[in-house]
Amino acid sequence: MIRACKTILIAGALTLATHTAAQPLAESVGDGVVRFHASAAARDAALPSLCLVEPLTGTGPAPAGWSVIPEFSRVMGRPAIHVQVTQGTDLYGTGEVPGPLRRNGTSVVAWNFDAYGWDANTPHLYQSHPWVLALRADGTSFGVLADTSHRCRIDLTDGIRFVAQGPEFPVVVVEGGTPQDVVRALGRLTGTMPLPPLWALGYHQCRYSYTPDDRVREVAREFRERHIPCDVVWLDIDYMDDFRCFTFHPLDFPDPVALTDDLHADGFRVISIIDPGIKIDPGYRVYNSGQARDVWVKTLTGRDYVGAVWPGACVFPDFTRADTRDWWADLYVGFLASGIDGVWNDMNEPAVFNVDSKTMPLDNRHRADPELGGSGPHARYHNVYGMLMARATFAGCLRARPDRRPFVLSRANHLGGQRWAACWTGDNTANWAHLDMSIAQVLNLGLSGQPFSGPDIGGFCGAGDGRQFARWMGFGALLPFARGHTGKGNVDKEPWAFGPEVEATCRLALQRRYRLLPHLYTLMREASLSGLPPARPLFFADPADRALRGADDAFLLGDGLLVSCNTSPGASRGAILPDGDWRAFSLVEGDGADLDLPVLMLGAGHILPLGPVVQWSGERPLDELELVVCLDDEGKAEGLLYEDAGEGFGYREGAYRLTRFTAQTREGEVVVSADVVEGNWARSGRMVTVRLLTDGGEVIGTGSEAGPIGVSR
Repeated sequence: MIRACKTILIAGALTLATHTAAQPLAESVGDGVVRFHASAAARDAALPSLCLVEPLTGTGPAPAGWSVIPEFSRVMGRPAIHVQVTQGTDLYGTGEVPGPLRRNGTSVVAWNFDAYGWDANTPHLYQSHPWVLALRADGTSFGVLADTSHRCRIDLTDGIRFVAQGPEFPVVVVEGGTPQDVVRALGRLTGTMPLPPLWALGYHQCRYSYTPDDRVREVAREFRERHIPCDVVWLDIDYMDDFRCFTFHPLDFPDPVALTDDLHADGFRVISIIDPGIKIDPGYRVYNSGQARDVWVKTLTGRDYVGAVWPGACVFPDFTRADTRDWWADLYVGFLASGIDGVWNDMNEPAVFNVDSKTMPLDNRHRADPELGGSGPHARYHNVYGMLMARATFAGCLRARPDRRPFVLSRANHLGGQRWAACWTGDNTANWAHLDMSIAQVLNLGLSGQPFSGPDIGGFCGAGDGRQFARWMGFGALLPFARGHTGKGNVDKEPWAFGPEVEATCRLALQRRYRLLPHLYTLMREASLSGLPPARPLFFADPADRALRGADDAFLLGDGLLVSCNTSPGASRGAILPDGDWRAFSLVEGDGADLDLPVLMLGAGHILPLGPVVQWSGERPLDELELVVCLDDEGKAEGLLYEDAGEGFGYREGAYRLTRFTAQTREGEVVVSADVVEGNWARSGRMVTVRLLTDGGEVIGTGSEAGPIGVSR
C-alpha cells in the first residue's frame, strides 16, 4: 500500500518519488554491518554482488537500536534509497569525484566515463564507487554502500540518496565508533590492495609519448645526471605498432629487450600502456587468437561488437568470462618477457570514439560467468569492465612472473577494484583549480577503499607554468602514487623543464619522498592489511573537531605526519591543525626555505622513520636509519617500521620485520628502544640517528638499533 508521495529535487530537476509503507528487510551480516533489501522478493531476485570479496551471509536480524535504516522508494520508476542524516553530519567518499573533500550538497553519477578535460562540475569521471562515509557531529561514523553496478546517482543534497538505472539493489550499512573503523570495515567487505613492490612507491615519469626508444633513454639519463630521484619511466601508446596492443613499433622500438636492459642497469623500471580495444586485423596474432576463442563482447543480435578507438575498428574482450580473462593473462607471458615491469590499463571504461555516449551500446551482451550473474547487458557490466580487465591483467603479471609482485595502474575501476590495481585521477588540466582538487580526490578515493592513487602531477591537459608545476610537485611527491604526466603537443613537464629554480624545488620534493620511503612502505603494508589509506584527512586526528572536516589543503601521512600544502597562487602555508603539539621539521637541507614545498609537522607522541636520499628505491639497502621523535605530554612516543625484500612474496612466509620504536623519558634523558614485534627477520644492528624535536630546536643522538639509544634533553 502506498503510504505517501512527496516531491524531491535531484540534480536540479523535480521528480516524483513514491515511498512504500513496508519496512525494508534487514539482516546482520557481520559485526556492525547490516544489509537491507526492499523486500524478501527483492532479496530473492538480487544478482551476485560485483564489488564484495565474497557473498554476505545473514546471521540474524539487525541489532536492537540500529539507527541507520534506508528508506526504499522509486524515483521516475527507478529504484532508490534514502538515508536521513542528523544535523552536523558531514559526508565523504563517493570515490573519484571532482570538487571539495566534504561532499554535502553535491550530486554525482557513478558511471565510468572518458572524461577528458573534466572540471569541477563534471558529473562522472572514470571510476564508480557507490559508497558514502558519514561523520556525525559527535565524531562517530557510518557508511552506506549501494550494491549496484548500474549507473547510479549519488545525491547528497538532502541526506544520502542513491538512484539506480537498474533493478532493485541491496544496501549495506556499516556502523563504526570512528571513521577509521568504517574504512576498515569497507576493506573487509570489498577487499584490500595487494602489497606493491617497493619500486612502485618511487617517482614515475610519463608523457604521451616518449618516442623513439632513444628519447626514453635520454629522459632516464637526465634524471641520473641531474640527481633527481626516479624509479620508473612509462611508455604511452606510441611504442606500439600502429596501436596494436602487445606489440612494439618495428622502427621506433626495434629492440625492447635492449631498451629495458639499459634502463634496468640504471635503476629504472619500465611500465607500458595496454588498452582493451583490439585492432581488427587478420594478420595480428592477438586478434586471431581472440577470434579462435570467441572472446569478444557481442551486440544484441550476437555479432562481435565493433567500435573505433586508437587503432581504428576494434573488438573488445568480454572480461566477464573467466575464459577471456585466462586468454588475456596468457598474452602477458610473452609481452613481459621484453623486460616490461608493470602495466597501465587505459581507455577501459570502455572508451569508444565517434559516439555521443563515449562507450559501447548499453544493450550489448556480456556472456558473463554464473558467479557474476550470468549473461547480461552492458548496462550491468559497464562499471566493472575496467575492474575485470585489471583483474585479468594482474593475473597475467603473476602468470608471467610468479615470483614478482604485480603493479597495475587502471584508469577505470569500481568499488573493490583496489584488489587488482592502483589508479590515477585521469586527464586533469594544468591549472590552479585542478591542482587544488588533487588532494581532495586522493583523500576521497582513500575513504572509498582505494588507498593507492594520485593525480597527473603538473596536469595532463594544457601547459601551466613553472610556479604551478613546482607547487604541484611539492605535494604530489607526498601522495601515495606520484607520477608526472602530460599530453601530446604540450610543453615538456619533466622536473627540469621549467628552468633551474623549479628544478631545484622538484629535486627537493622528490628527495623528501625518497627519505620518507620507509614510512610510506610501512603505511602501504598497513593499507594492504586493513584498508586504511596512507593519505588521510585531517579529521582522522580528531573526528569530533568540526574545524578539520573541510580541510582539503592538508592531509596526514599515517597518524602522525601532517602535510600542510600551498594550493593557490600566492597562498601562504598554514593549515588548521588538530589539537596537540605539532612540530615542523626538515627532511633535506633547504626544504624549509622553499615556499613551494608543503610544511611537514610531526605530531606529539610519534616517531617517524626516515631513510637516506637515494636516486632510486633499490640503490642501497636501508643500512642507516633516522628517527624523528616528537614527545607527548608524558614524555613518550612510538612508531612502526615495516621492512621486507621489497619484491616477491617471501613476506607471506614471515620473511619480514615489523619494528616498534618507543621513546621514554627517564631522569631528563630520552631513551629510544627498538623491538621486533612481527616477522622472522632479526632485529637490525644498523646505526640510527635520533632527532628529538624540542622547544629549543633539535637534539641529536646516535647509536646502534640494538640499543637502547639515549638522547640528553
